[in-house]
Parts: sequence; structure tokens; C-alpha cells
Amino acid sequence: MSLTAALAPRRISTTSVVLAAAAVVAWGATIAWIRVEDMGAMPGTMGRSLVSFTVMWGLMMAAMMLPSVAPFIRTYQGTVVERRAVRLVGLALGYLLVWTAVGVVAFFVAGWFGDLATERAGVAHVVGVATFAVVGLYQLTPLKFRCLSHCRSPIGHLMHYLGFRGSTRDLRAGVSHGWFCLGCCWALMLLMVAFGVMNLGAMVGLAAVIAIEKVWRHGENFARVFGVACLVFAVALVFEPGLAPGLDPDAVMVMNDMNM
Repeated sequence: MSLTAALAPRRISTTSVVLAAAAVVAWGATIAWIRVEDMGAMPGTMGRSLVSFTVMWGLMMAAMMLPSVAPFIRTYQGTVVERRAVRLVGLALGYLLVWTAVGVVAFFVAGWFGDLATERAGVAHVVGVATFAVVGLYQLTPLKFRCLSHCRSPIGHLMHYLGFRGSTRDLRAGVSHGWFCLGCCWALMLLMVAFGVMNLGAMVGLAAVIAIEKVWRHGENFARVFGVACLVFAVALVFEPGLAPGLDPDAVMVMNDMNM
């Protein structure tokens, strides 16, 4: 199918319904996991192993990222003329593979944040302020907007993806798009760790930020405003460390009391 046909307006497709359903299931499973394990806005890895944490992270990423990547998958769908379901699954898996792999890094970052909150509260406070400052500054950089531009309008790269050959072409396309998405959103995921990995409110808020940046027609301006907001939050954090539960010693004490 031609690229022009792929970009033609479409009615709500089966793919859209399936992606929405997958996101709903992922959100439901994540919320259930949080409630069953009695997790929340707490520092560190919450005693989970690397494998368990990574699985949990992958589920969270499916919930948070599928809604914002849906427009790209629908556009890509228009270029697929055979074995559509299998190929779109490969595309989505490639995309989610990137974000699940990020969970390995998040595991060690969260563990480090938790250790700081437990053993070096003063340093944890400084790191928390620096984290929000870094995120705010990155939101204003050319690299952020280059990656965001790709996520918002990946047409040029879609033409490149159409040149992929072999049984793994869709997986490769998903991984490639996932890397650009990572370049756009890695700093926002750093906030996820700072707020506490299983902080449901932070998850919902950041998922909304990501979707607005990528889908809303004023998304780039919104990204700038959010960057400035993070810088303001960094200043507020100087005076109120509890605003970042993932680096808050008091949250560690609560978690320890719950585990006794």
C-alpha cells in the first residue's frame, strides 16, 4: 500500500480498539498489582528482584505508552497488506521491548535513590532537586524536540521503515520508533523514579503529559511549559523534600514499618 493511502483519514479501526483494550488491561493489572502488593509512593525497588521489577515496569510501560503510540501504529497499519495482525503485534512488541529494557536501568536507579533516602538523606535531597532541574532543562533542549517531532510526525522515518526486509522488519521498526520515543521521554521516566516507581498518581499524570506532548497540536509548547514547571518544582523541593517520595527518608521509615 502506498504512503499516501496510509495517511488517508480512517474510521475507528479494529487496531484502535485492540490498542485501547490492551492499555485498559495493562492499567487494570498494574493497579491490581499495586493494591495486592500494598505498594505506592515509596523509595527504591520495594524489595523486588531485577526480574520481578522489570516485569512490573514493562506492564507499567504498556499502560502508560500504548495510548500515545497508537497514532503511529495506526499509520503503520496502512502500509501493511498481508498478515496484518501478526505484523502489528511485532511492531508493538518491538516498541515495548525498548521500554521494558529501560526497566533494567530503572531498577538500579531506583535502588540507588532508595539507598540515598535510607543512608544519606542530605544527599538524597540534593539529588531530588537536581533530578527535577535536569528534567526541566532537558524539556527545553533541541534534542528533546527533535525526538518529539519524530514521535508527533514520523512520516519521514515511516518511509525508511518501509525499506526494512525480512521476518523481523516490523520488530525492527518498533525498536527504532521506541528509541526515538525514549529520547523524547527518558527524563519524564526519571521523574517516575523520583516520585516512587509505583506511585499511581505520578503514573497517571506522566502518562497524560506524554500523550499531550505527542498528540495535541500544541504539544511542543506544552512540553516547554512542563519543563518550566519542573524547574519551579525543583525550587519548591528545596524547601519541601517530601514532594519527591522516591527520595524521601520519611517514606523509607513508613515502608520499613509496613514490612515489620
